[in-house]
Amino acid sequence: MKNLLLFFLLAGLAFNTLAQDQIEDKKKLVAKNAQLKKVGEGFTFTEGPAVHRNGDVYFTDQPNNKILRWSYTRNEISVFMEDAGRSNGMFFDLEGKLIACADMDNQLWSIDDKGNATVLVESYKGNLLNGPNDVWVVPYGGLYFTDPLYKRPYWERDPEMQQDGEHLYYLSKDRMQLFRVDENLVKPNGLIGTPDGKKLYVADIGDNKTYVYDIEEDGYLRNRKVFCEMGSDGMTIDYRGNIYLTGKGVTVFNPKGEQIAHIPVPENWTSNVIFGGTDRKTLFITAMGSVYTLDMRTRGVY
Repeated sequence: MKNLLLFFLLAGLAFNTLAQDQIEDKKKLVAKNAQLKKVGEGFTFTEGPAVHRNGDVYFTDQPNNKILRWSYTRNEISVFMEDAGRSNGMFFDLEGKLIACADMDNQLWSIDDKGNATVLVESYKGNLLNGPNDVWVVPYGGLYFTDPLYKRPYWERDPEMQQDGEHLYYLSKDRMQLFRVDENLVKPNGLIGTPDGKKLYVADIGDNKTYVYDIEEDGYLRNRKVFCEMGSDGMTIDYRGNIYLTGKGVTVFNPKGEQIAHIPVPENWTSNVIFGGTDRKTLFITAMGSVYTLDMRTRGVY
């Protein structure tokens, strides 16, 4: 009995120490006295935040088929694009064009600053994709995107999967080569890479895991490892290499895959996250029908 009591006592001390460590780590991440701010509401389902070089954040209201823009300097939200292909995940490329996972017809788009869209990918080996979900542009210009299957009520075609699974893809810098880089995922969703272009993080929300890969020069991946036992809808990274996962609030892991903080958000689901602002110290969170910001001590890298 004494040994059992000692076990629970030590376990409780370990839990309290872990909780205290997480509190201290969160203090290192979040600005002093910072409070979560709701900067927009009344949407249906927000997704895909991408930061422009000027610090503004573009995001989608997917069911309403719009891309919106949050102005960092004015703290205002305006419509950037109507008829946006029901875009989901997005990311700005090196030329300042917005790469969007246009879910309406299961395509990948490139959108210029006037809202003109060009289709980059419309199929793979003659068949429609399942529905590009999230995208990350490598610093040297290629890009990765996930292609899970989520059946949508607005489909006017056969909703059955036309690919042989839910996979991770790579599109080359010249946009001429498209190939799969991982065919062994359950339901790949959010992804982000390091600014040196050497590592890629991919969340398998269907298997409740996030993986990390080494990136080869030709776009292929190697050395897949479990980064953490948690899936995610979307994700981002800060300059320290910490990874921010979404779902229930925002959960932060250090580069070793250890949870170091959790940021609660008063919504049932957080879909995605990015660092915005001119100094990249504003965490921008898309969460169901609302979007939030939080002033940070750390900063983003994109």
